[in-house]
Amino acid sequence: MSGFASSLIQWQKAHGRHDLPWQDSRDPYAVWLSEIMLQQTQVSSVIPYYQRFLASFPDIAALAAATQDEVLAHWSGLGYYSRARNLHRAAQQVVERHGGIFPRDFEQILALPGIGRSTAAAISAFSFGVRRAILDGNVKRVLARYCAVEGHPGQKGVEALLWQHAEALLPQQGIEAYTQGLMDLGATVCSRSRPRCGECPVGRDCLAHHQGRQNELPSPRPRKALPERETAMLLLMRQGEIFLEKRPPTGIWGGMWSFPEISPADDPQEVSLARFGFETGLLEAFPAMQHTFTHFRLHIRPQRLEVQTIQPRANQPGGVWLGLQEALGAAIPTPVRKLLLLCGKVMREKAGAS
Repeated sequence: MSGFASSLIQWQKAHGRHDLPWQDSRDPYAVWLSEIMLQQTQVSSVIPYYQRFLASFPDIAALAAATQDEVLAHWSGLGYYSRARNLHRAAQQVVERHGGIFPRDFEQILALPGIGRSTAAAISAFSFGVRRAILDGNVKRVLARYCAVEGHPGQKGVEALLWQHAEALLPQQGIEAYTQGLMDLGATVCSRSRPRCGECPVGRDCLAHHQGRQNELPSPRPRKALPERETAMLLLMRQGEIFLEKRPPTGIWGGMWSFPEISPADDPQEVSLARFGFETGLLEAFPAMQHTFTHFRLHIRPQRLEVQTIQPRANQPGGVWLGLQEALGAAIPTPVRKLLLLCGKVMREKAGAS
């Protein structure tokens, strides 16, 4: 076993994380769920979602039998919603193709929707003790520093070199502790800013530390301007209820419930009448807000409208009227949740004034 692996395993046993809710099980479903939730999301944010999700969908069969709305409602607020849609699809495939038993074969795991090479390796290591290399964001940072790998880890050539190092450093035994140790080291010691090199179990051999370059490596993503987009949201209200419509199954917030969107240049009352058959009165608009995605920044103009009458035979495909609490419990993205809470505040203030 290499000095890197043995030092890391010893450190993990003494100083690593041992109290995470998914660590007390080798159930591949629980491991898989945690690995998907932890993608681009901090542990502290994941834990309550993980616990609620597992309570509602305790096994693969329960997840596969659920509706997409139910799954997305449990994911609401966690972000990167394609993860939830892929998780649901993968559970259905496990039921259909593997009899409801999560596959042990690495290639079969990798073939499931939403599971990449590193995630498949983590599931294999933690569930079945299979010797496979992982390379998530934290591990890329650890290896880029330890091996002094130049360049941004998201670039194909740099990532390929990091995979080579990840494979070369694998121990023959103790893969579970080693894999967890890599994750723990990147999350708690070898952090993006202000790494605690004095506490690092492999610091004596870390090239970046010896060269004084731990704050330079890995190289940052090449900077480029984040595209800006604008939309207007119609907050249609009637007798204490709010109108939401279901978004297309793919794309941003795919399959979730949201306020109808229009171009900021369009007249909200004209669109409400033409699209839904709602005759409306304008209410005071909420302040503009913004929501940043990975690839663009969305500027949202929320316009409140009171629906006064609904024309006979009005067409409202994919739309539903919900009470505030029911709407908050639906599968909604974070900006919609924020706007619903503002609507609730206004409703309470109005009720208190009357």
